Amino acid sequence: MERSAIRQWFERLDYLDIVLWLFRVVLIVGIVWGTVVTLRSGKYPTETWLKFLVFGLAQGSLYALIALGYTLVYGVLLMINFAHGEFFMSGIFTATVFIAIPMGQSGFTDQHPILALGIISVVAMAVSVGIAVLTERVAYRPLRRAPRLVPLITAIGASFFWQYFFRGLYGSGITAFPDVALLKGTWIIGGIELLKSQVIVIIASVLLLIGLYIFVKRTKIGKAIRAVSENKDIAALMGIDVDRAITITFAVGAAMAGAAGVLYALMYRQVAFMMGFFPGIKAFTAAVLGGIGSVPGAAIGGLLLGVFEAVGPNLFLEGVGITAPYQLKDVIAFSMMVLILLVRPQGIMGEPLAEKKA
Repeated sequence: MERSAIRQWFERLDYLDIVLWLFRVVLIVGIVWGTVVTLRSGKYPTETWLKFLVFGLAQGSLYALIALGYTLVYGVLLMINFAHGEFFMSGIFTATVFIAIPMGQSGFTDQHPILALGIISVVAMAVSVGIAVLTERVAYRPLRRAPRLVPLITAIGASFFWQYFFRGLYGSGITAFPDVALLKGTWIIGGIELLKSQVIVIIASVLLLIGLYIFVKRTKIGKAIRAVSENKDIAALMGIDVDRAITITFAVGAAMAGAAGVLYALMYRQVAFMMGFFPGIKAFTAAVLGGIGSVPGAAIGGLLLGVFEAVGPNLFLEGVGITAPYQLKDVIAFSMMVLILLVRPQGIMGEPLAEKKA
């Protein structure tokens, strides 16, 4: 009986499964080996690792905020909105050109930094929401019943349209975001010197993530959005305005992206018409990593991706003799995503999709 069972197991074994398992083993062994060698070398003190971690959390917080737009839209429409990175870009680019730079030059930002940042945030979020709602109404709503490939191609086209639209408006160069004196310098927290901008980004992102979670779970509009995500036809029969719920979904995701744009500008101090591309790809990766369609999953996926990028290159690659490991941060991030998805294809907090949704 045992030999028969073993024979049946070998007959069912696919060569692709063997390759995938070998890939997992090699990847895990490489990560463990590199980590052990790096830590034993003692090249970086504990304080440096903590600074890497804080930077990763700040960067991951931005990914998480942007990823929320991907996961909300996918949860409701089962489509990937590849124009979401441009919603992120449009708000802060417009706010920088028309609000941040004039206020910085007049000295208003230094005199009233909190009020200035509030105005910049409101303008950035409003522009992002306006672009998102316009895109949904013009490009996506007419294709709602079309095959899934059609809205996907439309989203890619919308992404390029908004990129070059804002390039035509504001130019192709990099625009410097003005200094905010209140956020310059460092704070000593737990005996560690941390940049003020990174700490503010983490705190603001956590507050926004908590606020969105409460909005989706506790409010009437949030319940309507969740009902539409389950079944649009039944939601309509129950008296829910499906079009309004979808529009609000786009608006909420874009508002989070607009806020992320402000925090991005505070961290990196520059904006450009192409600035939404790479953060958008990383945020989409974070949404998939956490479980696309899950709001907590998007948050966790973004934070993990940011930490992998910040800590991973030095932790995994420094010990095996690779020079300039930080240049391979994208490889580390996507390799970790692949490793997690090989173990759990639906993402960290995702649920297995039903056949009709797969």
